[in-house]
Amino acid sequence: MSESGVTHLSRSSIAFVDVSLFAHATEDENKVMRAVQNLFPTKYWDSLTFRRQNLYGHHRNPIIFFETRIKDKEFVQAFVENLSSKLPIGDKQDLLEEIDRSVEKGSLYLRLDKQSAFQGNFKLCTADPIRVRIRFKKSKLEDVVQVCQELGILP
Repeated sequence: MSESGVTHLSRSSIAFVDVSLFAHATEDENKVMRAVQNLFPTKYWDSLTFRRQNLYGHHRNPIIFFETRIKDKEFVQAFVENLSSKLPIGDKQDLLEEIDRSVEKGSLYLRLDKQSAFQGNFKLCTADPIRVRIRFKKSKLEDVVQVCQELGILP
């Protein structure tokens, strides 16, 4: 184990992290971006770049779709450490109980509550989330679970 408590094997087991979210017309775009920034340690905020796509909802209401992919190993490690330290144990246990619904072809899919993230807290949710995809280099469910447990994402 390294000083941070994350094994080198586990750190190198992640290929990339995708983060995406929608900002609806009723939401303050700056607050939405602050919420997603809070998923990352402060020192990485300036290096976050999101692709932005203007969309329209069912009733022609404007929606902005933001997405980014993080490949830098140090950045990925910082994100995962932040996530694992701030995600409540109850959410981790719920995630483990339904892990087969959250892992597909070597990717772990998480939905984090925007409002909680804005306040600096992490919480799983289903409605209007910040979507996180952690892509692992191995694709077997048991390998993904093992790495997630080593990283502290799962109990």
